Amino acid sequence: MTSMPPAQTSSDTAATPPPGCRYGLDIETDTTIDGLDATRAAIVAVAVSGLDDEHVLLGDEGDILRRLDELLRSLDPGVIITWNGTNFDLPFIATRAAMHGVPVGLRLDDGGAGWPPTHRTGRHRCIWGHHRHLDGYRLYRDDFGRTTGLSCGLKPLARLAGLHPVEVDRARIHLLDDAQIREYVASDARLARQLVDRRMPLAFTAADPPVTAAEGPAPGLPPRPLPIVSVGTGCQTALDND
Repeated sequence: MTSMPPAQTSSDTAATPPPGCRYGLDIETDTTIDGLDATRAAIVAVAVSGLDDEHVLLGDEGDILRRLDELLRSLDPGVIITWNGTNFDLPFIATRAAMHGVPVGLRLDDGGAGWPPTHRTGRHRCIWGHHRHLDGYRLYRDDFGRTTGLSCGLKPLARLAGLHPVEVDRARIHLLDDAQIREYVASDARLARQLVDRRMPLAFTAADPPVTAAEGPAPGLPPRPLPIVSVGTGCQTALDND
């Protein structure tokens, strides 16, 4: 069985935000229609998972978006951690907020309002108010996933790491009651944060100039640099090297 990359240490820890300033974020969308299409499906739940507390927002979509922006503005400056959020969660939020006319502090390098997101041109940048962003999926995919050939989906990777994701049929999320939705979306936000926490302090979130973190090898595997840089906007995420 292939093990997870071991925890590493670094002398350059000043660039790493304290654990309390890393916030997992996950959304759930309306699966009664195409829950993957932001032009049709509403956001029905959002979770923000910090080290000490978790917030789950349900209800009217416009109200969810307003409360999410207020919540993030109230938190200490840090890093928003998503899982494939560059591709999905963040452009989905931006699109739905624009459709409702709800102002949010989210800024994407594609302008933040187009769907589908135009994210395949190279560097991915986003910022939400005073928070940077890190996509945990890209962090793992670009070294661990490519080297081992294993899935970097959130739940398979979480199980491999010994974590315990909440499992539901994603096509039937609309059949869950509020308590079940809360548990599910909070679990995904928490797992994203916990998996990225295991790679710290490798995934630096320093300000300019750009820095590159060197990854130690998984057992029996050669070292490979992490494609992680900080960008001039103050936002941090992985590069898409495809």
